[in-house]
Amino acid sequence: QVQLVESGGGLVQPGGSLRLSCAASGFTFSNYAMSWYRRPPGKERELVAAISSTGGSTNYADSVKGRFTISRDNAKNTVYLQMNSLKPEDTAVYYCNAQRYVYITSGGIYDWGEGTLVTVSA
Repeated sequence: QVQLVESGGGLVQPGGSLRLSCAASGFTFSNYAMSWYRRPPGKERELVAAISSTGGSTNYADSVKGRFTISRDNAKNTVYLQMNSLKPEDTAVYYCNAQRYVYITSGGIYDWGEGTLVTVSA
């Protein structure tokens, strides 16, 4: 059974930072690119960032470029999203997933997990 367990969300002030983690299991983690998606309130899910299977390539949404950093630790089956200079428009439920290639932006392979809520507000 594939499991994708996001954590690290919370309430943060504009300009603040947060680090999200996604613990993956049930598939060969190191064989897949991984991605972070988010769903803002009242909006559709959108790609935030993706990273290749080895971590050598990344892809970011324009809205987060320069502020967010995706990384992974294949020994821990975990993908991270470091979020800096957070803005209110970053408020969303954040999800992780696997994908075949780093530049896919249309969704993940597996069912979405619970996600973790990030709220950016003064």
